[in-house]
Amino acid sequence: MTAFSTQSHTTASQNSVAKADATVSLQPTDARNHYTSVQAAVNAAPKEGGWTIAIAPGSYYERVVITTPNLTLVGAGMDATRIYFGRYAGQPVKPGSNETWGTFRTATVDVDTQNIHLANMTIENSFDYRANEARGKADADRVNGEQAVALKTGEYADKIVVENVRLLGFQDTLYVQGGRSYFSGGEIHGHVDFIFGNGNALFEGVDIYSRSRLKPQQYTGFITAPSTLITDEFGLTFINCRLLKEDNVPDGSVPLGRPWHPTTTFADGRYANPFAVGKSVFINTFMDSHIATEGWTSMGGSTPEGGRKEFSPITEARFREYNSNGPGAVKHDSRPQLSGTDVEIYSKYNILDGWQPALLATKP
Repeated sequence: MTAFSTQSHTTASQNSVAKADATVSLQPTDARNHYTSVQAAVNAAPKEGGWTIAIAPGSYYERVVITTPNLTLVGAGMDATRIYFGRYAGQPVKPGSNETWGTFRTATVDVDTQNIHLANMTIENSFDYRANEARGKADADRVNGEQAVALKTGEYADKIVVENVRLLGFQDTLYVQGGRSYFSGGEIHGHVDFIFGNGNALFEGVDIYSRSRLKPQQYTGFITAPSTLITDEFGLTFINCRLLKEDNVPDGSVPLGRPWHPTTTFADGRYANPFAVGKSVFINTFMDSHIATEGWTSMGGSTPEGGRKEFSPITEARFREYNSNGPGAVKHDSRPQLSGTDVEIYSKYNILDGWQPALLATKP
């Protein structure tokens, strides 16, 4: 169907690097508006934004928080420019502190403003999940709170473009918290709930890699964990993507997703949000053999009475597929399908509510 074919995109810039307002490299120079850290360049931008920041090849160990709007950050390619940081959920905020960062403050790149374009780079949360997983439960060096976000689009984020970017993590790699975001090309790597949140995100032509676990288990991970509010029509939408696997991921071990009902404070108590009826939709997506035959699975949450319940992926979520293909694509009653009529609403224009994201003219 033409609505889901590869389309030409509006050009953002004919040569973004040549026209950069600021440059970043690991080597200091006397050049005007040159910085040795990405955060320093972001901080130097005018408060109204408008800058293009070119990031030279190199590995930049830093956490980048973007609250200035209207910025474009362009690297030299996924294999050339890397931003990485190792914060994890259970890490103390300060040595000896009882306060930990929690999942939502771990992101290597945290975007909480509008009109941000990230292109041609790798963003990684470098917390060593595998080394921690290998430690026994009695090991004093084993940490709890292994969630570690690579990229977060925050509560106030909107109109975020992520183009030709590789996201590397394990549990909770990409947190789409708010607004509209558009992912074009690139890769996302992770295992447990590694694309999650209540934002409206469209993924086109993205390669999504499931990663292995150390110990055998029924499910080695879950690709999505949406918490889309029932009032929102779109959540996590994947069109013309590929669900791939790294080495040693068993066949049939990765569901497409499970419904996340975040624990929320209400007037009558704190419990799993019943209005978070998550939505994940896969359209024209290749699925390798690691995708679980059942497609979707449940997720637990607290009840107003203080107990626990499992939220059904069929009756308490909005999970759908259309024209899935590959060895992991199976049709049965537990994998709801969109009809040919239903799928027509999933145009880019509709999903992004009229926003037409522009892509860069060139890639390395």
